[in-house]
Amino acid sequence: MKKRVVALYGSPGSGKGTQANLLAYRCGFVHFDTGKYIEQLVHNPALRKSPVIKRERRFFDTGYLCTPSWVLKMVRAQTRRFAKAGLSIVLSGSPRTLYEAKNLIPELEKLYGRKNIKFFSLEVPKDDAVKRNLVREWCSVCGAIIIDLGYRLRRCPICKGKLVRRTLDNRKTLVRRFEEYDERTKPIFDFVRKRGYRVVKIDGRPLPEKVFSSISKRL
Repeated sequence: MKKRVVALYGSPGSGKGTQANLLAYRCGFVHFDTGKYIEQLVHNPALRKSPVIKRERRFFDTGYLCTPSWVLKMVRAQTRRFAKAGLSIVLSGSPRTLYEAKNLIPELEKLYGRKNIKFFSLEVPKDDAVKRNLVREWCSVCGAIIIDLGYRLRRCPICKGKLVRRTLDNRKTLVRRFEEYDERTKPIFDFVRKRGYRVVKIDGRPLPEKVFSSISKRL
C-alpha cells in the first residue's frame, strides 16, 4: 500500500487528536502528535536545566507556539525516519507556523509525493471547542482522549490507565492558544492552496465516528 501523509488542522478542542488516533487504529497510519511530543520533551526532568528547554517550556506552558526553527528540526527528523521505514503518517496540527510549513511541506513532497499528501480542517465553533478543552482528560497509558460528561471517571474505559488533565486546558491559556492558531497557523491554508492543495473542511461537531467517516470518504 502506498505511504501517505494526512495533516489534520483545527483549533484547540476541535478533535484533531481523536481523529488522528482513529486513522492510526483503523487505517494503519502512525500518529505523530507534535504537541504531545513537545510537551514530553519540555517537561522531561533530565532536560529541565537546558536553557533551550527552559525557553521552550515557558512558551508551551503559557499557550504560545514554540520556536518554529526548533520545532522544525525535530519534526523534520521524525518524518524522515517514518518515511525511511515506509510508514504513512497523520500529523495533528503540524506544521503549526508558516515558517515550518514552507520548510517541511516541500520535504514531505519529496518523501511521499504530492499526490499522497492531504490536508483537512476540522471546523468547530469556538464556544464548543472551549467546552471540550475544559472537560477533557487524557489516558496516561494509551493516550485516549476522554470527554468528562459528569461520570467522574478516574480510569480509562479502554485500558484502565489513569486519566489526567493537561496543564494547558485552562481558560487563561486557552485564550492565547486560540489567538496563536488564528494568527500563526491559519495562514498556512493559503500557502498550501497556492501549492495546489485543497484544504478539505470537515464538520467537527458530530460524534467522533461520524467525523471519522467524513474524513475517510475524502482520503
